Amino acid sequence: MAFLHITDIESAINWWRERHPSPDGITACAEVRALAEVYALMVYYHEPAFDEDAMPPPARDAWLAWYATTPDAPCIAICSTSQGDPVCKGCGRTFDEVQRWTEMTPGEKRGTWRRITMEGTAWRFNRYAERSDGSATGPREAAA
Repeated sequence: MAFLHITDIESAINWWRERHPSPDGITACAEVRALAEVYALMVYYHEPAFDEDAMPPPARDAWLAWYATTPDAPCIAICSTSQGDPVCKGCGRTFDEVQRWTEMTPGEKRGTWRRITMEGTAWRFNRYAERSDGSATGPREAAA
């Protein structure tokens, strides 16, 4: 079970708002409304994350459309886990995360992205930032 962080829900809402702006400043597209419902529940219950599997289908579809625009793997082609390190110096993922990446759900991947971004110790965030193509944290998460 993976949890989607509130910053990912916010990013998806903002992405949809840019993609389908309100014609009158009040109404929102169906995707924004679906995500806003999840976001409102998170705020009301003071929850920083939402269970990926419990997300209503319209909200999940809207979130997945945003997710498809984010970088997939944080790899910068310098993998120290292949040399025996428990955490990759290049991307910040654990050996298990590197091995399981293709099997992980979108929520699990975003959770990993969030952790490595918050830690900010991997070479992708400093020494070799240019290899990350300027999108080390995803298109909308840089300020989070």
